[in-house]
Amino acid sequence: MRPRTPFLSLTICLLAALALFSQDKKPGEKDEVIRIETQLVDVPIAVTASTGQAVRGLKASNFVVYEDGKPQEIADFSTTTEPFEVALVLDTSGSTRSDLQLIQRAAQYFVDSLRPGDRVAVVAFKTERTQTQAYAVSEVLSYLTDDRKQLRAAIDNTQMSNGTPYYDSLLQVAEKVFRDKPKEEFRGRRALVALTDGVDSSSVGDFVAAKAELEQQGVISFFVRVDTRDYFEQDLLGDCQSAIHFSGAQIRRYYRSMKSKAGLEKAVNFCQLGDFERLAISKKLYEIADTEMNDLAKTSGGKVFPLDDLADARTAFKSVAEELGTKYTLGYYPTNDKKDGTYRKIKVEIKGLPKGTMVRARDGYTAPQN
Repeated sequence: MRPRTPFLSLTICLLAALALFSQDKKPGEKDEVIRIETQLVDVPIAVTASTGQAVRGLKASNFVVYEDGKPQEIADFSTTTEPFEVALVLDTSGSTRSDLQLIQRAAQYFVDSLRPGDRVAVVAFKTERTQTQAYAVSEVLSYLTDDRKQLRAAIDNTQMSNGTPYYDSLLQVAEKVFRDKPKEEFRGRRALVALTDGVDSSSVGDFVAAKAELEQQGVISFFVRVDTRDYFEQDLLGDCQSAIHFSGAQIRRYYRSMKSKAGLEKAVNFCQLGDFERLAISKKLYEIADTEMNDLAKTSGGKVFPLDDLADARTAFKSVAEELGTKYTLGYYPTNDKKDGTYRKIKVEIKGLPKGTMVRARDGYTAPQN
């Protein structure tokens, strides 16, 4: 249920003001257009008891929300029964151990675990070829729908790719899947769920742009993180021609992360790298991926579910589905109405609940800018 009492009060005040203005208007004067521009900030929330179980049945009165330390009035609230829209991203690159059927079964299990009213889109990778090269791209296999047959067909149509356009897939979620504003029942209830190791190799876009787009839209980000490092490094060492290669983008990303080390000799291609440096680059790339996933999950109110093996993906997907089914969403109009492009910190507290109850919510948002 989404109460609308504040909107009714605002409408009455506006009508009264317009009536007074009309009475005072002199003959021949033109009507002025009054514009009130406000931004409702949506905050998805997960509440768990000390036992780790989700807490259901809460009301808006159980929550207090602060922006930059100042209390805000809750103008909108949705319970855990409201549906979600989910963008499911499947990393089908070689680094996910080339077990496509296992990925497909886990993804199908996730879709089946969602509620009938939830809508899902499917995004995956594939390899495209020209006469001279092959390259990986991200594609939307199915846009948002609650048609389970259509989603099953999309999952069955996933292919393996020879690269990882992971950042591009995040941008596609923001720019294509969630391009249009959500309908009322889905506002503040959109989620990214990605099965991936997070190590990008071939994107045109970058993580900073993808993160900004997803945060601007208030998308909650969940990651089922597959640990592929040991598998990747098995074929990383030794003869340059037969070893797994880093992409040029990965090598550049590594050197950017080491920018503080002046005088570091930079290799321009993989075959210039010795075994020690190959392992150092691999370690750093996985560290970057972990940092990025944890950062985006934390700031959005989501979570990272680490996997040692793809065989455990169903368990992780079940946990994501359960959390989506127990999320609350509250909305407020900021008392700070400046459009200055600054980042605003959000803090949510709970009241009237036993000690040890935990709340996880969106960390903040960037205000619009004139």
